[in-house]
Amino acid sequence: MASSFSILLAVVTLVALLAVGSCGTDFTVHVEKGSCPTKLSLVTNVEVSEVEIREKGSNDFLECKGSGTKWTLESKEPLKGPFAVRLTLKNGGYRVDDAAIPEEWKADSVYKTKIQV
Repeated sequence: MASSFSILLAVVTLVALLAVGSCGTDFTVHVEKGSCPTKLSLVTNVEVSEVEIREKGSNDFLECKGSGTKWTLESKEPLKGPFAVRLTLKNGGYRVDDAAIPEEWKADSVYKTKIQV
């Protein structure tokens, strides 16, 4: 029969593992100065492999150009927010926030997404 100490140790270990597994970094997007209705220049707080943006009313994501933490999306037509953000992590997984950048976004602003990385 297991001792009380062994059971307590197992419970504490399990709680610690669950706490570490649920901790993550909030993914943020900085819309840089110089962004305008036809160009979004983004800086992310975490290096990712790919960033894609989906405009309001669209079913398709548009691939941003860049790498690491700096990404740009340019369009001939004004881009329509709010914007969904889909990112591909370095390990190959991906995350999506359907309203990461608000409709009334402003250049030189930081937006905290619902994405944990």
